[in-house]
Amino acid sequence: MPSTIYLTGEAKSPTNNPITSQWGLFFIGLVVDTETHVIRQADCTATLALTVEFVRDLLVGRSLLEDDALVESITDRYHGSSQRALAAAVRSAAAKYRDLAAAPTA
Repeated sequence: MPSTIYLTGEAKSPTNNPITSQWGLFFIGLVVDTETHVIRQADCTATLALTVEFVRDLLVGRSLLEDDALVESITDRYHGSSQRALAAAVRSAAAKYRDLAAAPTA
């Protein structure tokens, strides 16, 4: 789809988290429709497939510009040890997206 872009968000996860020992940081990868700002696909550096599925359920179909609402949903529904890292990674991706959206096009 030509109206989509891929971007990442990253954050530190707790030192006692397997994500930290396996990857060092918590990352999310997002495919975002630049016309609607809606997240079309999501993936993350989780160690369990169930976690990845749950994160997708939290993010896909929602606007990346509404990062406060996304973080609220994460806080309300995601109670894994990397909750803060996931929220920070979403904020990181949203900030990158806003910077990209504000950049002049050639």
